[in-house]
Amino acid sequence: MNRFAFATLALLVLAAFVQADEGNPGLKTIEAIRFGPKGLLLIGAGAKVVTVETGDTKEGAWTKSVIENVDQLLAGKLGLKAENIEITRISVNPASKKLYAVVRSLKSNQYVILTVDGAGKVDEFSLENVKYTAYPLMVKEKAVTKITDIIWAGGRIVAATQATDTFASRVFTIYPGKGSTSFYTETFHTGHNAVETKAPIRCLMTYEENSKASIVGSFTCTPLVRYPLDDAQPDVKVKGTTVVELGQGNTPRSMFGYEKDGKKFILVNAGRNNKQPAPKIGLPNAYWCAKVDHNLLKETVNVDKDAPWRVGKGSATLTDRVFVAKEYFGTLHMDQLDSSRAIVIRDLDKKVSLNVLQLP
Repeated sequence: MNRFAFATLALLVLAAFVQADEGNPGLKTIEAIRFGPKGLLLIGAGAKVVTVETGDTKEGAWTKSVIENVDQLLAGKLGLKAENIEITRISVNPASKKLYAVVRSLKSNQYVILTVDGAGKVDEFSLENVKYTAYPLMVKEKAVTKITDIIWAGGRIVAATQATDTFASRVFTIYPGKGSTSFYTETFHTGHNAVETKAPIRCLMTYEENSKASIVGSFTCTPLVRYPLDDAQPDVKVKGTTVVELGQGNTPRSMFGYEKDGKKFILVNAGRNNKQPAPKIGLPNAYWCAKVDHNLLKETVNVDKDAPWRVGKGSATLTDRVFVAKEYFGTLHMDQLDSSRAIVIRDLDKKVSLNVLQLP
């Protein structure tokens, strides 16, 4: 059986488990959110991906550049104080330009999705009476334990997960209305000087070169790695190509690609694992952003064990193609707003604000 036929068969088998419905999807956790086309909200929730038709497609303008104490504003919408909530994820709806934020109550451990528009108005996006489709994620009849990130990539959903079969790093591709297949990843972690299959991808973005679709993943301690997507076969190991090491002791939180002045870049925001600044390596805040030359993704020679480092010691080869975006210090969460701006939630001097910043 050829690869295409095998993948098609796998999709047909899994299609029986797809649940399209109207009502409340009954999510106990929300681990990741992103958007597909026409305001389609993608939610990673434990052992399943849920897509929700938001109907939020009318574009609005951002007139606010700063919203001070945004944590208090979001908490107040839930009848709580800022110290009683955690903002866990954000995503900008490209269709409407509204910001969607996942907020967890530290009192009840319940998750709520709140929206912020360009005028600073906060509303709740209720999951009551919505049109949704649920895609259970299984590995050898066992559910995954966590979805670490989710994206829309060329007509399909891609979810990075931590799987239960061998604590492996699994990537699921979901074809809306049909079902899912998965593969597991093999990655050379430059900072660990080892090949690993267990560490889950922390954040994802899409990448296309010569009409071939790939994904880019980033891990704790903090390599950027590309994986072929079009040629990935169900339930097999896909070897990644590590193209740069951003530095040990960090965990990436989100990333996206953009273009500025005719050049392409990747913006990655990360947090120090010990939540402490590292001034000696240029990080006066525990949360920071790296601006990466997008062309590093094309590298084929200086990769894996020979991949360059942003900072390092010993025999590490250092690169001048990664910069610290100083104006983004303190960024807890971020997403691209449009071709020239990003929305960030940042913590500076223990004051949490929403800022609309120019792309660096």
